[in-house]
Formats: sequence, structure tokens, C-alpha cells
Amino acid sequence: MKKLFALLLAVLLVAGVFVACGGNNEPAGGGTNSFGVISWEDGEIPIVLITDYGDIDDESYNQGAWEGVLQFARANDIPYDYFRPASRGSTEDNLNSISLAIDAGVQVLVTPGFLFEPAIYIAQEMYSDVHIILLDAIPTPPEGDSYIAENTVAVLFAEEQSGFLAGYAAVMDGHRELGFIGGIPVPSVIRFGTGFVEGAEFAAAELGLGAGDVNIRYTYAGSFAPSPEVQTLAASWYADGVEVIFTAAGGAGLSVFAAADASDSGLVIGVDVDQSSHSERIITSALKELRNSVADMLELFFAGEFPGGQIFMMDGTNDGVGLPQDFSRFQTFSQADYDAIFGQLAGGEIPVSTDFSSPNPLDILTNLSIVDVTWIG
Repeated sequence: MKKLFALLLAVLLVAGVFVACGGNNEPAGGGTNSFGVISWEDGEIPIVLITDYGDIDDESYNQGAWEGVLQFARANDIPYDYFRPASRGSTEDNLNSISLAIDAGVQVLVTPGFLFEPAIYIAQEMYSDVHIILLDAIPTPPEGDSYIAENTVAVLFAEEQSGFLAGYAAVMDGHRELGFIGGIPVPSVIRFGTGFVEGAEFAAAELGLGAGDVNIRYTYAGSFAPSPEVQTLAASWYADGVEVIFTAAGGAGLSVFAAADASDSGLVIGVDVDQSSHSERIITSALKELRNSVADMLELFFAGEFPGGQIFMMDGTNDGVGLPQDFSRFQTFSQADYDAIFGQLAGGEIPVSTDFSSPNPLDILTNLSIVDVTWIG
């Protein structure tokens, strides 16, 4: 963890109805924690995570952030919990949840997701004594410029690099018929998808493949929740010859896993965390170092060293993104192959687009010469 965070520092870039999920916290009573710096009263909850879409057991993005809370809070005997607005994605409901967390005695909030941008923009000024860890976003009003107050830190991830590595690995492993099913076209999901296409294109060029030799069907589920519709869509793709689907869709990815399991040979690439335990058909996952990033920021806060007002980028240079170090489910793609391409990516030798201006990758990646993308809007 120390090595990871030292590297992270080196790349510093300059409710509605409210639901409190009891039973997840382990109150330690009043007093100071083992750091001896931050204190709280008996019955207060110093650490709270608030979700926007999905729950902490989505086995993907939210769960990765939540595991960072668990890792730090349990190791240091600090009370914690998570809150969930009944209405998802609403700035008003997010602010109501934050207000109720304030009433519960929160000192540091963890807010994962792009949809928290406007709520945190407001909350960081309203509650200047509370510290905020915002993931995948920068506090931004509906109209106007972003601004990070001294009580807020933003942690961003280079999803395009993880997506690139996933697409590269799939093609290098011999797959030519691919699919991408995103959840909702928010910036992080778009970058996962465009990176996936670029990685496939890069691998195809290395292999000397011709135009149209690699095909990618590309769409969004419109939700981060599992559903029969997503499973049916994925099943139809597998039945029509798609070999591997990369699903950057949170809980909706569980429906893709189910479709793969029910198919004759369909394979999946997971997202955010290592999802290989959910199905033998998951060959790899496009990772974001959510857990350690959250735990590291919490450690700094409770040590009295919170780096407020700053933006951190987690990418290949600090092992903030990548693929799991288990290549046993690939046919030919190896650890050595991965290390070589990761080194090029982390060293800046391979530029990957960070553009998220359109959900359609064909609007962003205009120089594809080998990969044929079928956009399903």
C-alpha cells in the first residue's frame, strides 16, 4: 500500500428517501483511533460511503470502493457504514443523504461515481468541516467550471488503459468476434469501451491482420442493474458467433456472466475488480485499483495528512489500472506478453484516447483501419 500511494502522490495533477444500512458498521465507541489524531463521540459514524447507482454488493465498482472502507476501518477499529438514496442519480437525493450522514457524525465521506459531481460541488462548501473522497469525478456544477475545495480530494482512473489491455489481450489470444456492453454511457464507461476498441486495433495491427478481420458489437444496457433483457442480449450475441464480451456495466455484468455460462462457449471480460470467481467463463477483468485508493486516502485523513484540493490520477504509471496477474484462462496470451504491452502503455509509448464526448466509439476513434465496430445505439 505504501508503495502504491507513494507512486500515486508522484503523479499528482495539480432523500428523497434515505436508507442507512445498519449492521455493516462495527462501533468502537468514542475516543481516538490508533492514529491518535482524529476523534469521535460514542455512537457517531466517522466513515460513510454513499452509493449513487447500485449497491455495495454489486460485485463490481461500488463493492471495490466499499472494500477499501472495510479494509481500513476494520484494521483500525473505526465505526463505518454506507448509505443509499432510494432515488438514484438525483443531486437533491444525494445531498439529502450527505446531510443525514452529517447528522450521524460522519467525518470523511466516500462518494463513488460521476453522478456525485454536482452534489459534492455544493456539499464541500456547505459542510466545510467534513472531508470528502470523490471517485471518478471532479466537483462540478450543472453549468460552470469544476472546483475542488480544501476538504475534498478527487481520485480518477485511466479506464481507457484498462480497456486497452483487455482488448489487446483478447485479440492476441486469438479472438476475432468481440462485444462490448456498457452500463450507462458515463465518462468512465465510455473510456473503458473506447480503450477496448483501441487495444483490439493495436493487437490486430501487430498480428498483421487485415481490414474487417476483427469485429466488435458495441452497445449500452441503459442500467447498472442485472436484468433478463441484458442476459437475452448477451445470449443472442453468443448464439450469433460473438466469442468474448467485455461488460463494463456494474451489476448488469452479472447478467452477461449468466448468458456466458448458459452458452456453448461464450467468454467474458469483467470490470473494475477481479471478477473471475463468478464464472469459469471470465478470462480476465479490466481493473481499477479502487480498494487501495480508498484505503490510502482514509489513512491520510486519520493521520491528519488529508491532501485536500487535489486531483490524483491512477493509471499504468502507478499500477492504478491493469489486468489481474492470473493468465491461466487465456489460451496463448501470457504474463510475458502482458508485461511487455503494459510497460509500453505505462511508459507513454502507446497513446490511448481519453475522450468521452460521445457514447459511440466511432465518433471518437476515427482512424480505425482493421477493427470493424458495429454501433448499436
